[in-house]
Formats: sequence, structure tokens, C-alpha cells
Amino acid sequence: MKTNRILTLAALLVLLATCGCSKRNNMNTHIKFETTQGDITVVLYNETPQHRDNFIKLVKEGVYDSTLFHRVIKQFMIQAGDPESKTASDTAMLGGGDVGYTIPAEFNDKFFHKRGVLAAARQGDQVNPEKASSGCQFYIVTGRKFREAQLLDMEASRNEQRVESIFNDLARQHMKEIYKMRKENDNEGLLELQDTLEAKARELFKQEEPFKFTPQQIAAYTTIGGAPHLDGEYTIFGEVTEGMETVEKIEAAKTGRADRPVMDIRILKASIVE
Repeated sequence: MKTNRILTLAALLVLLATCGCSKRNNMNTHIKFETTQGDITVVLYNETPQHRDNFIKLVKEGVYDSTLFHRVIKQFMIQAGDPESKTASDTAMLGGGDVGYTIPAEFNDKFFHKRGVLAAARQGDQVNPEKASSGCQFYIVTGRKFREAQLLDMEASRNEQRVESIFNDLARQHMKEIYKMRKENDNEGLLELQDTLEAKARELFKQEEPFKFTPQQIAAYTTIGGAPHLDGEYTIFGEVTEGMETVEKIEAAKTGRADRPVMDIRILKASIVE
């Protein structure tokens, strides 16, 4: 029986096109920043889809074109994305601009604040306990190297902070009692309640998974460096693939008030790498 080669070829082409399309959909998006100090290319993680899609949208809309790196801290990070920085005066305080919305946090344990990662800025926990990300502002980590002993100390500190947070939640449940004892100068009663709540806080903490750096985090932070104290606090959604030397140039800039570079460092254009 003869094979209809035309039909077979057509079917093969459709299959290849479908496979190619599926592969493209699974590929990561790369963004190129052309800056006054050189180019930086970042890859966006598919594991943080809301941040990825929002970033792509803003790039296509030209939101980042002409914005400044408005906050630069040596051995820490460089920050950009404030729309108000496009036309800001030399003395303007920057960092408060936005696009009118936030992005829900997308924490992923496999991503951490090693040197070169791209993460979303956000408002502090006091006004933003959900740790929602800024709709537009971002930073690239430069960081520094740590000794393993320093990381162990950091683990202990983070866990102690968690115990303190549980203690404060418990204390808020006893505020009427606390106010009454304070009014009556019942210091002995206050100390006894404090000891009781602290013991309860530590018992509750034992039911949680304590904070601990993974072997991968320890390896990265002791070799290439980063900003480990930010882990679990800000959403990481990409990393630099080319142009880390440009990031280093920006990091080295002389800064003034509020860590703003004295000489403007501008993103001339942001575009999707095809």
C-alpha cells in the first residue's frame, strides 16, 4: 500500500510546529536593560508567573524606559523602576512611585538572594504584612560573602525573631490584663505573665519548621555572596544572565541622600530579547 507522502509531510509539519510552539511557551523570557552604564540582561522565572507576566507587560508598555537606578547600596543591591524618576529633579526623594497596584508574594524555596538575582521591592511589614510586591519597582542583588558561622548566627537570630513575634501575638490577647497590672504597679504579676507567655511562645515555635539555610544557600553565600537576610521576605523572580559588570559599575556609583546616585544612572530602554 502506497503512503500518501504529501499528507504524511503535512502531518509532520503540523507536529513540528506544535512541538515548537510548546517549547517556546516553556522557555524563559529574557529582558535587556540598556543603561547609561552598559547593558544588563535578566531571565524571568516561570515559577513566579504573576511577577513574570507583570514585568513583561510593563516592559512592553515602556514603563521602565528613562527610569533611574534611584537607590544604590554597596555590597547590597541596586534598585530601579520608580516611574516618578523619569522626570525627577536632582534633589527629589525617590522610591515612592508606583503603577497603582501590587503583586501577591510568590515565594519559592528554590530561589534565594544570591548575587545577581532579580527581586521585587515592597513596602514594609507594618503596612504590608502579606509582603505583597511593588507593581513596578525591582532590585538586583550584589551582596557580599559570608562565613558559615555568620549564617548559623543569622539562622538563630531569625528563629528568635519568630519566637518574639509569637510572644507579641500572645501578649496582644492579654492587653486588658496587662493594662490593669500596669495601672496597679503589679510588677510581680507582669513578670509572671511574661514568663508564662514566653514559655508558651517557645512551645508553639517548636511546632513550626525552624528557619534553616539549605546546603545550596550556604554554598552560594560563602562563595559568590548575596543578601541572605532578605530570604523569605521579598519575591525573587529572575536573575542576571549577562552584564553583571554593568551592575558592578552601578553599585560603585557615588551616592548622596537616600542612597541615590549623585550622577543619574538611567535605564534608556527595556526590551524583550527575541
